[in-house]
Amino acid sequence: MKVVELVFGVGWAAFWLYWFVAALSRKRGRHPWSRELRIRAVLFVAIVLLVRLGVFRGHSATRDPWLAAAGLVLFAAGLLFAIWARIHIGRNWGTPMTQQEEPELVTSGPYRLVRHPIYSGILVAGVGTAVGLAWYWLAAVLVAGIYFIYSATVEERYLTEQFPSTYPAYKRSTKMLVPFVF
Repeated sequence: MKVVELVFGVGWAAFWLYWFVAALSRKRGRHPWSRELRIRAVLFVAIVLLVRLGVFRGHSATRDPWLAAAGLVLFAAGLLFAIWARIHIGRNWGTPMTQQEEPELVTSGPYRLVRHPIYSGILVAGVGTAVGLAWYWLAAVLVAGIYFIYSATVEERYLTEQFPSTYPAYKRSTKMLVPFVF
């Protein structure tokens, strides 16, 4: 099962490398740095506490090849969905809670399915990692989920201000993170 662990590790590394390179082409925006830094500091402390408590230590990869395969499928589907959303939004993408200088409302492609498909894809990939490696990784998915829901809520306030005639209708017709559910 070391191969499965390697696939997850290389997959996440390649995804984040792509993400940082793709971020170089975004539009200018205004960042609420003080709020974002406080949130990231809280997340950092939560992750350090989880690591110090040993949540991620000593739990080897699942021995069940079916669970590993299911985890890899979820992982790949989640990352591909997030990448599709990132490519589709193009230069309009910004770091969480960014206010774009020249915003465009994107509601096509993966944004037809959910309002925040990048967050959805990363969370699905995280669940896939937990299924494929060890269920304890769900703790990291939970922390990321809390951050994403908070970020999405803040972003939606900005989008409602920027697009008062179109965003409320889009918000009513499209779920936040899970199609047809939430």
